[in-house]
Amino acid sequence: MKLVLFGATGMVGSRVATEASARGHQVLAVSRSGQSPIPGVTAAAADAADPAKVAELARGADAVASACVPPRDGSDPREPFLALNKALVEGVRAAGVGRLVVVGGAGGLEVAPGQAAADQPGFPEAYLPEALAHRDVLAFYRTLDDLDWTYVSPAAEIAPGTRTGRFRTGGDAMLTDADGRSRISAEDYAIAFVDELEQDAHPRSRMSVAY
Repeated sequence: MKLVLFGATGMVGSRVATEASARGHQVLAVSRSGQSPIPGVTAAAADAADPAKVAELARGADAVASACVPPRDGSDPREPFLALNKALVEGVRAAGVGRLVVVGGAGGLEVAPGQAAADQPGFPEAYLPEALAHRDVLAFYRTLDDLDWTYVSPAAEIAPGTRTGRFRTGGDAMLTDADGRSRISAEDYAIAFVDELEQDAHPRSRMSVAY
């Protein structure tokens, strides 16, 4: 497929670009810097918050993916991150692309029915603004009925690691292993993300990925 990936130079985005390219997909890696995350992948400089530029780059693509993250400059990220995603959707619509897959957050995953991790006592204060920003964005996507979107939440712990190809996928609940940990390598998360791009198994819903 022809894939346009925003946020392509970050920890997760670069691994999604690597995984998709390795499977033979044509990837346009978009970032503010315009640098290619891996050799051989075409890159472009653009801001996902610019709907006209999103539309220009996405026109003719089979799918758009976003690995954009909330601002990490110490300010409240909720409004700017929501605005970015609204602009992204506007651009995708204008381009006539019907499929959008988004790297989500883990803080909104449920640790019990109706109880999000971010609402629990002891949730790390340092991560709370980003968790709430991701939750606002998911709520926005859930209002859309004219776009085939999927929001892919990682495990609570995600970091560079090993590509094993062994993991579980779920829905709104936080997945944990036998030791009670919720974790995934960025490499295995990328496998699940590209699988979803190819298979469209969770249309207009959130999915989760963990060991």
